[in-house]
Amino acid sequence: MDSPSRSSVIIVGAGVSGISAAKILAENGVEDLVILEASDRIGGRIRKEDFGGVSVELGAGWIAGVGGKESNPVWELANQSDLRTHFSDYSNARYNIYDRSGKIFPSGIAADSYKKAVDSAIQQLRREETIRESIRGCGSDVTRVTEPPSAPKTPIELAIDFILHDFEMAEVEPISTFVDFGEREYLVADERGYEYLLYKMAEDFLCTSEGKILDSRLKLNKVVRELQHSRNGVKVITEDGCIYEANYVVLSVSIGVLQSDLISFRPPLPRWKMEAIETCDVMVYTKIFLKFPHKFWPCGPEKEFFIYAHERRGYYTFWQHMENAFPGSNILVVTLTNGESKRVEAQPDEETLKEAMGVLRVMFGPNIPNATDILVPRWWNNRFQRGSYSNYPIIPNPQLVQNIKAPVGRIFFTGEHTSERFNGYVHGGYLAGIDTGTSLLEEIRKGRKGEIQNHLLEPLLALTGSLTLSTQTEAVSSLHKCDIPTQLYLSGKLGLPEAIL
Repeated sequence: MDSPSRSSVIIVGAGVSGISAAKILAENGVEDLVILEASDRIGGRIRKEDFGGVSVELGAGWIAGVGGKESNPVWELANQSDLRTHFSDYSNARYNIYDRSGKIFPSGIAADSYKKAVDSAIQQLRREETIRESIRGCGSDVTRVTEPPSAPKTPIELAIDFILHDFEMAEVEPISTFVDFGEREYLVADERGYEYLLYKMAEDFLCTSEGKILDSRLKLNKVVRELQHSRNGVKVITEDGCIYEANYVVLSVSIGVLQSDLISFRPPLPRWKMEAIETCDVMVYTKIFLKFPHKFWPCGPEKEFFIYAHERRGYYTFWQHMENAFPGSNILVVTLTNGESKRVEAQPDEETLKEAMGVLRVMFGPNIPNATDILVPRWWNNRFQRGSYSNYPIIPNPQLVQNIKAPVGRIFFTGEHTSERFNGYVHGGYLAGIDTGTSLLEEIRKGRKGEIQNHLLEPLLALTGSLTLSTQTEAVSSLHKCDIPTQLYLSGKLGLPEAIL
């Protein structure tokens, strides 16, 4: 193994939370940091790829939560960088639902089915709330809880249920993002990619040139496999045999990675921490891109999104054309989630293309052209991600969130999964990084103040052989009556970099 190098802080993961945490630390005087990124790029689950002549977003693709009284910080970053975006209007998707014969369900049937699904979801939420209150021991009888609503059965019920629960439940359950920042969502449609925002953040504290990060503190292709921690510091060992030592580590890997065996901890994380990590669900969200020689789908107003109602829930259900974002691109996107995502990840792309084309020919007829290319992201099988985003249980448990984000000794945890209000969103990861960086700064300040006080007390404590206990006490107490400069020194406001006070 390589000889260890020592730094103040090691940040594991260069996604949005890792970069924002590093930025906060660097801006407050902690420049002696190292960022270890497992892949060959920054961004994490924000990742673009050239496909069909345009830049598409494989992971996070939207800035959600725009237009409210409070400004979304990621929307502010996008505006500062002149990031090209396009408004996404989902409200009419429910009126573009295709049946197995290729016909669109009448708007009245679609509206009634949607209302029924929303009412059912609200009933289920109330039922779960009643169960939770009963469990709290309020004297209620759990057996008197109302029966669960009937499960969706028909293809249109299954399709609408998929939209409500696998996308957004804004009309069912208030989502903090929409409550705080507004209900509008904007698709990122910029050739520089969503990840450009991370590069702009990194430019503020890392050395860059012509859009590339050249700073030696960012180390790519460094797969962390072991994290040793004690009261004295942390030691991080990477897959290639390198050892990095630091006073603290910020772990900004995904909840899926924490649930996997990629990183081993010595000693193991405490039981309360592991139970919290295991309790959090991991969602898999797969956007499959299809390129065609020409478009054959409707592209008029209110036609950007369309839905396929199949007997199997989530089977190539939710579609979007990219003509609004990239005119002339002739690209369709179909979104799969969870079980369907994992199934498709495990099969050849040729089989996925065959399935998708089968669905499209049901909707638009047998004579449509074959796709000329397909792009299938694999977030579940990516050992550096192991999923797309976190999903807390519907019944809220504040202690669960606190345990997920709570540090363990010198290990600090960050990421969208540590954001109580905005988990699952880019702005959740961004704000979580800032919160974790700020918390670590406070810990560093406390540690340095303690070191200063111990350093000043050492000469006094050395006199223990000649001073009585009462004399020692008197000497120590005199420190609390010292002059103003000494008080400032002891409090950490003198003799330390101003930026970290």
